[in-house]
Amino acid sequence: MSGAVASSMGRFECRICWHVYDPAAGDEVWQIAPGTGFTDLPDSWHCPNCDAQKSQFLLIEEASDA
Repeated sequence: MSGAVASSMGRFECRICWHVYDPAAGDEVWQIAPGTGFTDLPDSWHCPNCDAQKSQFLLIEEASDA
């Protein structure tokens, strides 16, 4: 995933079910704390909606510096 370090706090969308992982919200299903960047998710993390692997997610929005 090129540019993953710079965009780790961006929002990522599942290519299978369109679930959006938002670092600001975290993931209640997997008990991921808010503020956890996508690249900081454990390798075992899967989409909480359809169980797709992390590799099925695409960056949809860069985190702003504001």
